[in-house]
Amino acid sequence: MRQRSLIAITATLAAGALTLTACGSRDDNGGGSSGSGSGGTTVVIGVDAPLTGDLSELGLGIKNSVDLATKIANKKKFVEGVTFKIEALDDQAQPSSGQQNATKFVANDQVLGAVGPLNSSVGESMQKVFDDAKLVQVSPANTNPSLTQGPDWQKTKTRPYKAYFRTATTDAIQGPFAAQYLYNDSKKRKVFVIDDKKTYGAGLAATFTAEFKKLGGKVVGTEHIDPETKDFSAVATKVKSSGADVVYYGGEYPQAGPLSKQIKAAGAKIPLVGGDGIYSADFIKLAGASGTGDLATSVGAPVEELPSAKEFVANYKDAGYKEDYAAYGGYSYDSAWAIIEAVKKVVEDNDGKLPDDAREKVTAAMQDVSFDGVTGKVSFDEFGDATNKQLTVYAVENGDWNDVESGTYTG
Repeated sequence: MRQRSLIAITATLAAGALTLTACGSRDDNGGGSSGSGSGGTTVVIGVDAPLTGDLSELGLGIKNSVDLATKIANKKKFVEGVTFKIEALDDQAQPSSGQQNATKFVANDQVLGAVGPLNSSVGESMQKVFDDAKLVQVSPANTNPSLTQGPDWQKTKTRPYKAYFRTATTDAIQGPFAAQYLYNDSKKRKVFVIDDKKTYGAGLAATFTAEFKKLGGKVVGTEHIDPETKDFSAVATKVKSSGADVVYYGGEYPQAGPLSKQIKAAGAKIPLVGGDGIYSADFIKLAGASGTGDLATSVGAPVEELPSAKEFVANYKDAGYKEDYAAYGGYSYDSAWAIIEAVKKVVEDNDGKLPDDAREKVTAAMQDVSFDGVTGKVSFDEFGDATNKQLTVYAVENGDWNDVESGTYTG
């Protein structure tokens, strides 16, 4: 169990597949009946995540947590006459694979909802496919603001897709949250900003940079890296010569770990700081001993410290999954449970059966879903964003991530 030093920070900013058994039927519009006979109706929630490759630790935690939600729903008989299962597809953290997976779910007229993906760039590739089919998608991990608030979100917020929701808060809060912590609490004044040019990383680095500058901090250098390589020696040399007292990295842990290690090896004994994309046990392995003191922000509060999560942690352990629930386990469970809640509402409103237009009705019902989840209160605003805006700062100490004290982000 990880040690936790202080409290999590609440950062507030004003601002799937469904398969029926042979007992049931479904039309081409994603509708169907609840079926009859002893089998009832089987609802399979789709899961899209990187189940292989560098980010599989996070992806498998997502899959397992969704699976756990279905098991608990079945045990409680939460939706009368409905049995939940999952179908998990591997997107390998690639937008093209994610889009193909979305198309597979949509092509099956028995599909009602999906949890995922992990990566914002993958989510971006899937949104229109799901939205065109009125198939609800709930991501536990996407944080790029444009997915829910449109490409011009900093000027005018416009929701592009009504079928897309998320239980994680956005980088419109996460980036500035990190900037305020570094400037006000850690007293950092000169930052070197690096990103991987991907949707998540570049967006996070941009929101961080804007806030850090607004506070009076100075950006002494910027660089983009190729996420396909692990040789960052040239960038590390630039960091050393820049005089920066901190590095901010927009990207994910497979690159962040080696980058941190090489920056220290170049002689820049300064912390590397990133977002939830680097908050992983594998970052610590990749960064090595020199990663001590590096920082990460992550969505929500430490699951182990939330009273609302105690049952989830115990149930996950009892289920015997080989992999940890990792950074997004609680949010994945809540994403799946949101779909389960929406299915329950649709079934109850249709005299205990799934209606012919179940897919469209589940998507509509998601907007009003509200329940006490693993991560706290789960509900969605007018953009499909989570109303829960919690974030936490973690530091690498004694070979583990430990939460540290910080302030509340005020926009």
